[in-house]
Amino acid sequence: MARRVAVIGAGSSGLTCIKCCLEEGLEPVCFESSDDIGGLWRFKEIPEPERSSTYRSLVTNTSKEMMCFSDLPMPAHFPNFMHNSQLLQYLQLYAAHFNLLQHIHFQTTVLTVKQRPDFACSGQWEVLTEDRDGLKKIHIFDAVLVCTGHYTKPVMPLKDFPGFETFKGEYCHSSEYKDPEPYKGKKVMVVGIGNSGGDIAVELSRVAKKTFLSTRQGAWVLSRISLKGRPIDMIGVTRLLGLVTLLLPRRLVNWACERELNQKYDHRLYGLMPKNRFLDQRPLVNDDLPGCILLGGLVIKPNIQEFQGSNVVFEDETVEEQIDTVIFCTGYTHNFPFLSTSLFTGPSFNLTLYKHVLPPMLEHPTLAIIGLIEAWGPIMPVVEMQARWATRVISGVIRLPPKEIMLKDVERERKRNMKRYPCPKHADLQLEYIPYMDELANELGVRPNILRLLLTDPRLGFSVLFGPCTPYQFRLRGPGKWAGARNAILTVWDRVSKPMMTRVVPEPRPSRLPKLLVLSTLLVAAIYAGKRHSKLLESPMAALNNWRMYVPAAVLRVLKI
Repeated sequence: MARRVAVIGAGSSGLTCIKCCLEEGLEPVCFESSDDIGGLWRFKEIPEPERSSTYRSLVTNTSKEMMCFSDLPMPAHFPNFMHNSQLLQYLQLYAAHFNLLQHIHFQTTVLTVKQRPDFACSGQWEVLTEDRDGLKKIHIFDAVLVCTGHYTKPVMPLKDFPGFETFKGEYCHSSEYKDPEPYKGKKVMVVGIGNSGGDIAVELSRVAKKTFLSTRQGAWVLSRISLKGRPIDMIGVTRLLGLVTLLLPRRLVNWACERELNQKYDHRLYGLMPKNRFLDQRPLVNDDLPGCILLGGLVIKPNIQEFQGSNVVFEDETVEEQIDTVIFCTGYTHNFPFLSTSLFTGPSFNLTLYKHVLPPMLEHPTLAIIGLIEAWGPIMPVVEMQARWATRVISGVIRLPPKEIMLKDVERERKRNMKRYPCPKHADLQLEYIPYMDELANELGVRPNILRLLLTDPRLGFSVLFGPCTPYQFRLRGPGKWAGARNAILTVWDRVSKPMMTRVVPEPRPSRLPKLLVLSTLLVAAIYAGKRHSKLLESPMAALNNWRMYVPAAVLRVLKI
C-alpha cells in the first residue's frame, strides 16, 4: 500500500505538494478550508479570519518566467507581471493539467495534528478535521505536509504607538484593504513600507485628500522594469551575477547597487533612504511610488511617536492633523494552531527547521513545513523544490544526517543570518534563492551541470549560466526530468515579448549614413591625394605600392585601417 500523506492547504504550496506526492508513489489527501484552490491569491470582498487575501489591484512583483512551476510555463500571452486573477488562473491550469483536484477535500478544516501513541515506531500522525457540516473525523496518516504559509496572522502593533486609544478615526490592517473607494477625499496614514504598504499608499494617493506613508527604516525602491524594459528579476537573478556578487567584497556590491538606484532617483531627496545597506534588507518593488512623491500626492514620514486624538506626532516632532484613517501594513506572523507547541523550540518560540523544511527533533522525518521562507527571488519555485525534496525524504529515497548534525546546520545558518537580520523571526526565514535551490537540487540529483552543458550543448549552457535562473533549469536531468525543459529555457525571451508585441511595428530601414560616410571619406582622400601628389598620375604602379602615404592620417583613423 502507498503511504498516505496529509497535505494541509491548497494554495500554490499545497498543489505542488500533491503533485510531488503522486510522482513519488505516495497517496496525498489535501484538506482546504475554503471552497476553492488558490490560497492568498484568491480575491475575496470580505476577508476571512486567520486567512490573508489580496486586494483588488494586486500585481505580482515577480515575473511569470521566474515564478512559474518548473514543468509548466505560464501561457505565453500572459503579461510578464500578472494581476492576481491571472496567477489564480495559472494555478487552476496547473491543477487541471496534472489532475490534482480529485485529491482535495474542500471546506474541510484541520483542527489538530498529533503524533500517534506508537509514533516512535510508526512515525504516523493523527489528524482531526471538521467538514462544512460540522462533522469531525480522525484520520491516520504516514506523513503530513503543512502548506498554509506564513501570511496567516496579521500583526497589529497598536501597543507600539502611545495614545492610539485616543484616535477617533477608522483603522484596519492591510489584510482588510480591498480598494481605494472608501477612502476618497480622506486623509489617510499608511504605516509600514513593505510591498503592500507601498502599493496601497500609491493607490490611495490618487483618490485620497492626502496620503502619508510612515516608515521606521526606509527602503530601497526597485522598479519592475530593467534594461531595455525587461523584467528586473530576469536581469538580476542569474547564475553569473550571483557568482560575481559572491566573489566581490560585500561593501563594493552594496555601493554599486545603491549608486545605480540613486542615479534613477536620490533616495535621500525622496525621504526613502533606509538605515540598512542594499543587501541587508529586502527592497520595495514599486514602479509608481517615487512619481507619487514627486507629484505631492504621497508624503513620506518617519516613525510615529504618538497619537493625540486625530493628530499624529512623528519622531522628528512634526505633526499631521485630522487624520481620518490609519492602515497598518505591518505584516504577518505564521500561525499553526493545529500543531503541538512542543515543536516550537527555536528562539522567540519559532519553529526550528532543517533546510527550512523539517523539524530535526522528530524521531521520524514525517512532518514538513512548506513555504515558511522569505527569499531574495521567486517563492513558488522554492516551495516546489521543497516539496520535491520533502516527498523523497518521506518516501525514504533521501536519508537525513543525525539530529545533532541537522541542529548544528540550523544554528550555523541562523548565526549567519543574524548578522544581517537582528530579529530572530526574520533571520530564521531568510534564504538566498540560487544557493538554496542548488543545495536542495544537489541532494535530489537535479542540479544542472553547467560545465557539461557548455561542452555538450553550448547554446543551452550559455543560457543557463548567463541567462535568468528560471525554474526549468531544475528539470534538465535527474528524477522528474522534463523533456520540454531545454526548449522552455531557450524560448524564454519569446514568451517575455509575446504579450507586449501587440502592434506590428515595421523593421527600421538600414541607415545609408555609414556607407555615405565611407564613400565621402574615400572621395575626400582621393582629391587630397591627387592635389598633394601629382606624381600619382605619372607613376600609378609606384603610387599603388605606397598607397598609405596618399591617405591622410585622420582618414586612416576613421576607417581604422
